[in-house]
This record gives sequence, structure tokens and C-alpha cells, in this order.
Amino acid sequence: MTKNFHQPVDGAVVPRFAGPATFMRLPAVTSAEGLDIALVGIPWDGGTTNRPGARHGPREVRNQSSLMRRVHHVSKIAPFELCNVADVGDVSVNPIDLMDALARIENGIADIVKHGARPLAAGGDHLTTLPVLRAVAAKRPVGLIHFDAHSDTNDTYFGDNPFTHGTPFRRGIEEGLIDPKRFVQIGIRGSIYDAGEHDWALAQGVRIIYMEEFVRRGATDVMDEARAIAGSEPTYVTFDIDSIDPSQAPGTGTPEIGGFTTREAQEMVRLLEGVDIVGADVVEVAPPFDLAGMTAIAGATMMFELLCVMAAGKTRG
Repeated sequence: MTKNFHQPVDGAVVPRFAGPATFMRLPAVTSAEGLDIALVGIPWDGGTTNRPGARHGPREVRNQSSLMRRVHHVSKIAPFELCNVADVGDVSVNPIDLMDALARIENGIADIVKHGARPLAAGGDHLTTLPVLRAVAAKRPVGLIHFDAHSDTNDTYFGDNPFTHGTPFRRGIEEGLIDPKRFVQIGIRGSIYDAGEHDWALAQGVRIIYMEEFVRRGATDVMDEARAIAGSEPTYVTFDIDSIDPSQAPGTGTPEIGGFTTREAQEMVRLLEGVDIVGADVVEVAPPFDLAGMTAIAGATMMFELLCVMAAGKTRG
């Protein structure tokens, strides 16, 4: 183990319910300087069109992430030995001004990127991914692996509003942040506004794997395709907690039945190993609608799964 790397507080020394809440019990730092991976909160849900509450997600995910330990039990990846990781706090947000909030989030993530660290964020609603991509993909478009119940490639809501949690990936393609030929969506399901709702995304070259196809093919086959689509170039991974069935993750703004089990979600993220992940997020955890912290613990666990594959990939790189 490299002693200069930050390490989590040991649960055998300080109980997991004690001490300050940080992501995975890592040190809280004020800068990403010297970090390989920066864990960051984005406590903002100004793009929500249904049930609000995801602004409270980062705080509760931090609480539940105290249950994460040092080594992955399947892959044996020990991320805190491979990379220097810490909690850089929350980016600045503005709860009453959407455009200012987007600018603040972009600037906060850009500060992480300029230090050479890769952001792993806890949202926040899914619109938060757009300003993150503006920072991560400022120099070149990235591929995108997207786990979600919803495509989030709609154009406008409530008249001509182009910025909601249902539009970030349309904007990301239009702004040249996402390479649509290297963009795959997994787990899409649920009723839609009209029969052609996904036509625009499909016309750009986005690969949509509906939940029914996932069930038919299984995780291994689907993720083989996802890795092939992403290729060897820089790729962002975004995980909407509503991709998991609401029986196991009820605390979210727009629940859709028929989703992944938590076990399937874990398996899929593990199968990302080998992808050049330049940033990732877990979004839409809404604690006001949660039960016994089960959605927040799912979110924290998915962050740990992402951290493991990011750390392994960063080391190889």
C-alpha cells in the first residue's frame, strides 16, 4: 500500500456511526490537487419535473457510504491502494437560479479536472450531468454509458425550457460533448409521451437497450456490447438510481417498475473494467422518498463499484 494515499477511517477503530460523514470515510479536502479520483457532491435538483428531493442525495449517500470497506469482495480491487482518493466536498450551487447553478457546477468540476483528477459525483438530479460533461469533455467529446429508466433526450418541457432532468443528453450531443456513435443507454423502460419520443436519439446513432432486451440477453452479453460501443477512447458513465427497480430503490423522483435488481446493477458496473472512464456519477437519489436508507445505500454501493473500476483503469493507464 502506498502510504501517501488517503485511506478510509477504519471501522474497527472508529465505529461507522461516529465521526464526520464523508464519502467512504475518506479525508475531506478542499482541493483536488494530488488526487487521482475526486469524490464530489452536487446537491441540486433544479431540473426536476416530478418529485423533488435529489438535492439531499449527496449528504445521505455520504452517510450510507460509511458501510463501504477497502477491498472489493469479487474483483479484489483495493481502490485506495491503487489511487489517491478523497472527498472534495460539494460544488457550489444556486437553488433558485437554474442557469447560474449550471455554471457553478461546471466551474466546480472544471477545478477538479484542471488538477488531473477524475470526478466521481453524487447528484443531484440528472441535469447535473450536463455541466459535469461540459467540464470533462471541454477538449473533446466523450463516449457515454448510461444506466437509466429514461432516455433523457427530450427537447423541451413546459413550453420552450431546454434544461430539465429529461433533456441533458440531447443538449450534450448538440453541444458536441457526447459522441452519439459511442453512446449506449441501458435499462430504458416505462410509458412515454409519444411513440416517436426516442426517434431523435436513434437518428443520432445512440444505441438504446430497452429493459426487455436486457432481460432477454443478460448482463454479460449486454455489457460486452456496451464496452465495444465505448471502445478505447475516453468515456463517461452515468448511473441514474431509477434504473434500479423501485422495490429496491424507492427514493427517487421518477420511479419506474420493472427495473434492475441491485445485484444486476452491481454486475453490470463490474463489467465496465477496461473502459477508460474519465468521470462518472450516481444521480437521482431522493432521501425524502427513501425507506430505511435503502436507496442511499444502493447509491453509495454503486459509487464504490464505479470507484473500483475507475481505480483499476487509472492504474493501467
